[in-house]
Amino acid sequence: MKKQESSEGRSVRLLRVGEQVRHVLSDVLARGDVHDDTLQSHLVSVTEVRMSPDLRHATVFVKPLLGQDEAVVLKALRTNTAFLQSEVARRVNTKYAAKLKFLADESFDEGGKIDQILRSPHVSQDLSEE
Repeated sequence: MKKQESSEGRSVRLLRVGEQVRHVLSDVLARGDVHDDTLQSHLVSVTEVRMSPDLRHATVFVKPLLGQDEAVVLKALRTNTAFLQSEVARRVNTKYAAKLKFLADESFDEGGKIDQILRSPHVSQDLSEE
């Protein structure tokens, strides 16, 4: 049986499980199930979850609302990793409970830099109709 690959080279199964983990983590953080003052006072977006091929490790990309207190939020998430892993293991039906690794999502910052470059006078002169 041929393994189905997506355009990014990851299997459909990895993408599907990663999306399930993302939904569970988003739900837990939105409901305030984590008993942590920092996480309850900040809105945190789980932007992407990348699963390892054996589904034992998950890299979770997060971004606090407006990017405020990013380091503090990451520290709080890392402190509460055991609880979050247990919630994911309980709600996502896989053979092994995935180990979670939290990282800040830098894609919004990169997009802002690209937008700033495109709006610079040097680049906009090349795009003018004249």
